[in-house]
Amino acid sequence: MPAYFLDASALVKRYVTETGTPWMIGLLDPAARNRLYVARITGAEVTAALTRKERGGHLSAGAAASAIAAFQHDYANRLRPVEITAALIVEAMAAARTHGLRGYDAVQLAAALSANRRRVARQLAPLLFVTADISLLTAGITEGLMTDNPNSH
Repeated sequence: MPAYFLDASALVKRYVTETGTPWMIGLLDPAARNRLYVARITGAEVTAALTRKERGGHLSAGAAASAIAAFQHDYANRLRPVEITAALIVEAMAAARTHGLRGYDAVQLAAALSANRRRVARQLAPLLFVTADISLLTAGITEGLMTDNPNSH
């Protein structure tokens, strides 16, 4: 079963029509049987991003409410959260310093690395780190993760 770690910049594309939306819809399709990891904070990040799109006039109130409801359903039922622990924050602080990442991006990278290490330790295939953020994508590559950008699809 393929495994993916989705950051907020990638996940938003599942709920709002943008470049990469069809690909993200396919990844989240239950029939694809993908294992989908997210950092626990992604719940707040995606909700905030969709709300900003509404307040910025890019989504109607109804479309934003529908998108947020669909996301919250997936978050509760489909996505596997990686918990934010003290150790993960220490790793995120190091990632922020090493790669010059913003705070939440550093947490996303640390969570992806943690999920990947757990998979590899259980002799499962490494996950694919999916982000539309170029700085985060570059940091993931530097850290040895397999990566993909939904904007390439």
